[in-house]
Amino acid sequence: MNSSWLDNLMSRKGLYATFWVVGIIMVTALIMFTANLQKEVPPIPAQVVSPTGEVLYTYDDVVAGKGFFQQFDLMDYGTLLGMGAYLGPDFSAEFMHRRAEFLYDRLAEQEFGVPAAGLTKPQLGSIKEMVKADFHEGVALNAETVTYSKLSSAAYRANVEYLTDFLVNGNAENAFPGGVIHPEEARLIAAFVDWSQLVASSIRPGTDRTWSNNWPGEPLLDQRPGWSSHLVTLWELLILWAGTIVVLWLAYDRLLKKDPGDGLEPTLQITRLFPSQSKLLKYVPIVGLFMFLQIVLGGYLAHIYTEPAKNFILSQTILPFNVMRALHTNLAIIWVAIGWLVGGMLIAPLVAEEDLRFPWLVDVLWGALLVVGAGGLIGIYMGATGQMREVWFWLGNEGRELLNLGRVWDMGLVVGLVMWFLMVFSLIRKAKDNNVMVGTIIWSAFGIATLYVAGMMPLNKIMPNYTVDDYYRWWVVHLWVELTFELFAAGVLAFLTVALGLVTRKAAERIMLFELALIMLSGTLGVGHHYFWQGLDEYWIAVGGIFSALEPLPLVLLMIEAYKEQRAISGRGETFSYSIPFLFLAGSAFLNWYGAGFLGMVINTPTMDYYGHGTYLIMPHGHVALLGAFGYISLAFMYLTVRAHALANNLEWSDKPSRVGFWLLTIGVVLFSIPTLVIGFSQAHTAHDLGYWFARQREAVEPLKGWMWSRTLPDGLMIIGAGTIFVDLVRKSLFARKSA
Repeated sequence: MNSSWLDNLMSRKGLYATFWVVGIIMVTALIMFTANLQKEVPPIPAQVVSPTGEVLYTYDDVVAGKGFFQQFDLMDYGTLLGMGAYLGPDFSAEFMHRRAEFLYDRLAEQEFGVPAAGLTKPQLGSIKEMVKADFHEGVALNAETVTYSKLSSAAYRANVEYLTDFLVNGNAENAFPGGVIHPEEARLIAAFVDWSQLVASSIRPGTDRTWSNNWPGEPLLDQRPGWSSHLVTLWELLILWAGTIVVLWLAYDRLLKKDPGDGLEPTLQITRLFPSQSKLLKYVPIVGLFMFLQIVLGGYLAHIYTEPAKNFILSQTILPFNVMRALHTNLAIIWVAIGWLVGGMLIAPLVAEEDLRFPWLVDVLWGALLVVGAGGLIGIYMGATGQMREVWFWLGNEGRELLNLGRVWDMGLVVGLVMWFLMVFSLIRKAKDNNVMVGTIIWSAFGIATLYVAGMMPLNKIMPNYTVDDYYRWWVVHLWVELTFELFAAGVLAFLTVALGLVTRKAAERIMLFELALIMLSGTLGVGHHYFWQGLDEYWIAVGGIFSALEPLPLVLLMIEAYKEQRAISGRGETFSYSIPFLFLAGSAFLNWYGAGFLGMVINTPTMDYYGHGTYLIMPHGHVALLGAFGYISLAFMYLTVRAHALANNLEWSDKPSRVGFWLLTIGVVLFSIPTLVIGFSQAHTAHDLGYWFARQREAVEPLKGWMWSRTLPDGLMIIGAGTIFVDLVRKSLFARKSA
């Protein structure tokens, strides 16, 4: 009976029901947690005053400072509460540490007549307790009035002068050229940053921890992670160990098991292209070009990380780090998204067996995407460099990591995505069979578009509270990459392995539906795995710690089965026309497991996240997962498009340059993970021993410069590989010759 029950659960119908049950439960929980958000976020005080009643800053100052922080894209230079880029300081931790040092020195002078460096251990212990009392007992963050002590008021003024000088005049040693932000703007940014250090250092009412759950680690205040972080980490690792065994057993014993009479479907035969499919060729060079530019910019950023005081090719006043990083990340989003749009428009006519009613809409969408892409990228540069002060929010750089496009370009992107969905859906609904794989592709893409809207609230202005704002920014980013993007990837891999005649339809559907349930289980509430650093309550440590390492595993097993069949085809001496698209699909499955799964577990467990948050340890996970899990699917669609073009028109075709580009890119990104992991673990070690503030100083990573320079090899391989793929795609889409 148990076996029969399990067979029913692992059937297509049972897995489909499981997906919906899990999905409804997870989404309901996410909505409930979101509805509770306003009750737990750290408030912005109406005013912060000194003991004499002098107003140091107000609510309006904090909100205005947040606006300037975004306008000049400081989040792509340093971090705030750990979120952002890793070249500059964590502004919150820096203000908190400098305030603590200021209090140590002044209290040491008052109590013992010597600087803090000259105190004995008993004297230092006494001063530490006085400083902790000032931070944790003397200040209570609330929505009305926060009163600083006399010394903390003086520390705030010193911090304002320090940050104003840094932002206005720049600091060449730390790759911040300056010359863009005005003094009055910098002082308001300082008020915003000081509020964030209040979040990190003042006690949440009714608890014994700060609003950011004792993050960042600060030895001067005895601030360290709580027991719950260690406990959740232990449980995650134990569940992962057991879960891996269960997934492997279910996959091989139930999901991939062939039923009597199961057979492979005929390999996709393309003898002609519909007019709308032929129009897709103009998208192909754009995807290749944007990918190449994105990876070239990555090489530029690597040089600045290694030698921040030196220019690379052009002056940093022309190519400032924060602007180049914003362009680097947004180019990635754009070329991946365009590639996926092409994939949907290529597949839909194949499934429906008819073309779009108005094929010219493909041209309209192409033009719209070019306008939005070019306008958005120009706006990112001009906005952050102070050339759009009056219209930065609408046309410039919105300054929220990964969501940098100005609001006009945001809306244009959403309109383009919705237009694409309607075009593809108009065909898919005419399909003869209920193809759950294609449905997954289409509806997950619709989810990508609708989720993006969550990052645009409120529509006409910035969100005043950073915690609420970053909650929804991360909502978009995380629910993209670990939910809707993963759903899309699962549908694509399942559909194409069946269409290419490599896996049976039943096995592909079962694996995909099992994958969808895993994604909904871990990816939905896993959105919170950074929230407790941003100021939300401690329960996010447990809820957000739901790991995603098991998500890619079923797809890896599916691609192993497909690979074995592809090898069998080659062994029989038969021609397999789609070896290059399949190569990128197989690479996607592997790098998805390595980047999102293996490297994801390096940083996602609460204890490691506490010390590794906002360090180089994040880099290998983000880069490998984005390129492999999502970028390779986009490239697979590009090669499927040009291969279909070649087959339909009897054009010359060579796998060799495509394979060279693939292996250069793949080996490069895997090798890239090695030095970044070494540097990241060293930084996390420093954060554990000396505090997060010091881990983010240049002095902490300078001894690792050799490892930074070692990135020249993998970065060079990736640049050459991306260039090879770009040239190959241009030749095969625009300059292919008739076959003899």
